[in-house]
Amino acid sequence: MNTSHYIGGRWVEGQGSDCINVNEPALGLPFAELMAASVAQVDQAVSAARQALTTWKRVCSQARAAYLRGFAEQLGQRREELIALQMRNNGKPRHEAEIDLDDAIATFAYYADLAEQLPSKNREVPLAAPGFTARTRLEPVGVVGLIVPWNFPLVTSAWKLAPALAAGCTVVLKPSEVTPLIELAYGQIADSLGLPAGVLNIVNGKAETGAALSNHNGLDKLSFTGSNSVGSLVMRSASAQCRPVTLELGGKSAIVVFDDCDPDQAVQWIVAGITWNAGQMCSATSRLLVQEGIADTLLPRLQAALQKLRVGNPLAEDVDMGPLTSQAQWLKVASYFATAREEGLHCLAGGQALDREGWFVSPTLYTDVPKDSRLWTEEIFGPVLCARRFATEEQAIAEANDSRFGLVATVCCADLARAERVADALEVGHVWINSIQAVFVETSWGGTKGSGIGRELGPWGLSAYQSVKHVTRCLG
Repeated sequence: MNTSHYIGGRWVEGQGSDCINVNEPALGLPFAELMAASVAQVDQAVSAARQALTTWKRVCSQARAAYLRGFAEQLGQRREELIALQMRNNGKPRHEAEIDLDDAIATFAYYADLAEQLPSKNREVPLAAPGFTARTRLEPVGVVGLIVPWNFPLVTSAWKLAPALAAGCTVVLKPSEVTPLIELAYGQIADSLGLPAGVLNIVNGKAETGAALSNHNGLDKLSFTGSNSVGSLVMRSASAQCRPVTLELGGKSAIVVFDDCDPDQAVQWIVAGITWNAGQMCSATSRLLVQEGIADTLLPRLQAALQKLRVGNPLAEDVDMGPLTSQAQWLKVASYFATAREEGLHCLAGGQALDREGWFVSPTLYTDVPKDSRLWTEEIFGPVLCARRFATEEQAIAEANDSRFGLVATVCCADLARAERVADALEVGHVWINSIQAVFVETSWGGTKGSGIGRELGPWGLSAYQSVKHVTRCLG
């Protein structure tokens, strides 16, 4: 692929030093390659966005909404192509790839609606003091850098790109080098819609490209989703510029099962929370806290459910779980299996990489895991579930909150008053009660503690790309 970067409304060849191999994880083999963007090309992309900002921020919100609806419509028109690419490059089963696409479409449609509902740029502010008037304006933040991860490409970029465009920002998007292809669809759609040149720019590359973007002094804001280690570097570069950031980082989330819960329903929620996308989710509920009264009933059923999951190539088989997306992630998860053996953890299911072509591991369950185990405290980013028992509601809340992360949690409980009470006490950004992890564009996404800064989705996602200006005038 010789034209894998979209800069200033043109497709250009990469001029960087890195060659990116794009792999099919179910086979463990590359199927495409592209040259990364150079530092100079990142600079060109930021310059193009800066030049386009002057005009784009003055485009009426109704016109911006029309472009966003165009993105939603064209994503739908390319449905089969994009689903196939998600399955091939990410290893997602078809039902997951379909939901990803529907999520992206819904995001653009939602922010199109919000853009149309934006208040006039001037809103009067009543003042208690006589002799003055005041008005407020909502303005775009400016040029925004968007750095997105490999586990939910197309989706995470939609969560950032749609509200940024709705607010009147121009953007430079850097996809993950693991999954660089699917976001190119956004550039193709921009071309088809006649989106003004420079409003959307896409640069592919590895760490050098990401660093060039996050360190660029031409940005007004940076939004990053990824690991805590890279997020800290992004925040450090932002601090040097005193630049606002949105960071959506890691998680080590809890799922709390009380003994009045139906065990079969609980198993469904637990399995979905740890095996969706092969557990490669910052929101994976990888810490299972199960009340003593239901543990002996629940754990054998959970063991059986995990062992029955069909793991395989989503392009060749009807599967429940596909491979891990990269060899690096496969090696990382395998290293945690080795750590579990060293720590003497009790494994009820899985606990091994699968001996077949591709980057497959087995859905895994460890029980009675000590609180100081690395598997209990560290984000693994794979289908690895660790379980502990608790006696009281207070103990469940304390152990769920005993983490440096605070992204999400799930509560399984027939007593809805208790479920709501526990949800309110959990130190996280999003809680599900008696549910799979259903994420709706109208709700917020983001966490507390080490899970990040700021919120995406809902009206909060739009506000992240808006700046508030007040104008006060003396009448005397």
